[in-house]
Amino acid sequence: MKKWLIAMTAALVLMGCADNTAGLRIDGASQTVIFGDNVLAGRLKIEDIATAEVDGRARGVVRLVSQYTGDQYVQYRFYWYDDQGLEVNTKLSPWRQAIIRGTEEISISEVSINPNGTQFRVQIRQLDN
Repeated sequence: MKKWLIAMTAALVLMGCADNTAGLRIDGASQTVIFGDNVLAGRLKIEDIATAEVDGRARGVVRLVSQYTGDQYVQYRFYWYDDQGLEVNTKLSPWRQAIIRGTEEISISEVSINPNGTQFRVQIRQLDN
């Protein structure tokens, strides 16, 4: 059911031809994926979105699968929110880099530094080499 919902949401967003160049945005609470980059949308598949508890803090995990045969260089950043939807980290984490090899599956994750962080959003963008 989750995969179907994610695929349907992604398809609807792609039909809208958004001008946002941020790449893609994944909301952990609502399980929605918003693609702002058509190239990245065709090359990456979001396999799973999950939140787990680690030592009393929330950990966001997103599994990505490359649908492209070449290497993809991406950057990602997590944003953390409390139960009311308010951002809890006053200082943004830096953009992290990842290389996704052709048809490879990777997981990106982060643990909230603020114990009130229970929901996350992650942005992913293509890194130009």
